[in-house]
This record gives sequence, C-alpha cells and structure tokens, in this order.
Amino acid sequence: MGPGGPVRVLREVAAALGDLAVPLVCGGCGRPDTFWCPVCAARLRDAPRVLAPRVEVDAPAWALGRYDGPIRAAVLALKEHGRRDLAQAFGEGLADALMTLAQWGDLPIGRRLAVIPAPTKRSAARRRGGDPVTAVATVAAGLLGPRTTVLPLLATANLTQDSAGLGAGARASNLAGAIELTRSPPAAATAADTVVVLVDDVLTTGATAAASVRRLARAGVGVDTVVVLAGA
Repeated sequence: MGPGGPVRVLREVAAALGDLAVPLVCGGCGRPDTFWCPVCAARLRDAPRVLAPRVEVDAPAWALGRYDGPIRAAVLALKEHGRRDLAQAFGEGLADALMTLAQWGDLPIGRRLAVIPAPTKRSAARRRGGDPVTAVATVAAGLLGPRTTVLPLLATANLTQDSAGLGAGARASNLAGAIELTRSPPAAATAADTVVVLVDDVLTTGATAAASVRRLARAGVGVDTVVVLAGA
C-alpha cells in the first residue's frame, strides 16, 4: 500500500459509514443518491419572481421561487437541519437570478456588486455553525467574479422574539430598532458605482427586508434590490 494508503482507506470507510448513518438524499424532494436532483435544480433556474411585500420595502424585491414544495424543504434543510451542501445549489440559483435581473435591466450592470446578507441573530448563527444566507451569498459571489463582494454588515439583537406566526405589523414592531450594524460599512458599500443587493432566505411580510434597508440607508448604504431564496 502506497504512502497515505491507510489514511485513505480509513477516510473511505468513514465516508461509507457516514452514508449509512445519514443517507445522501436530495434536499428538496428526498430523491436518493444526490444532494440536489435535476428536477429541483430546474425550479431554481426559473425566472426570478417579483414580490409585493405587505410591509413597504424601499427597493424592488425578487424571489428565486415560491416558498412551497421542494424549495421550502430545501430552505428548511439548509437552515435547520445542517444541510450546508445546499448552499452550493442556492448560491448557483442566486447567481443565475442576479445575472437574469441584469439582463432584464432590473439590476444595473458594468459596476461593482456588493451582496449584503440579511441580519440573523448571532446565537442562531452559532447554533447553525454559521449563517446559511452568508454561505449562499459567498457561493454566488464566487461565480459572479472578483467585482462581487459579500459584506456581512447586519445582525439582529438576541432580545427579539421569533417572528414565526407574527403578522406584518407585529413583525415590523418586533424588528423596530433591533437590526444593528456589525461594523462600519466599507467604501465598497457606499461608492457611487457599487450596486447593493440585500439577500435573505425567505420573504414573508417584508418586515425584515424593510428594516434592513432602512438601517443600511442610515449608514449611507443604498440598497438597489432585495433578492430572497423563496417568497411566501
């Protein structure tokens, strides 16, 4: 057995045992032997959908797809069940959506692009082993090229309650003053030739997007558009 042979064998055995413990299945539909099947991938390749949030957002809002079926299952798997491999699938979908919006003229082209992940509670990010939306944005930025930068500038105070089940007004009140900057925006976020995109996982009422856009505006960062993985 050549150099590294025993280590390689141990890794292969560990991978095989891991597959037995946690079978590889599609994060959207559960199809076996793939992390993301072609059918579910096709749903993310559909044209972006324009959204009409109940809470007014001072920027156009778009979604990769509707928050139901396989896309809903994949978002929950990414956020709550540790399926970080799905960040690759959603990152590719996000990159495709941004390029489509640019081709449509709904997103300026020929400029620098700053992608800002929507805020999350620091405690939730720690529990999940990192922020899934930032992971998705990072994949998309890698595909879009060196003129695209991911800027994690926002966080939500841990004192806010879970927004699940809250209506539009209650969500907005819950977030009032709760979104904070993690650091001062760099020059790349405020430059006149930079296009700024706020990215989130799900838009339900628009409360988080609206509060985020307002908080960034107070820091001198103008958001050109909001793109979410799924619109409820």
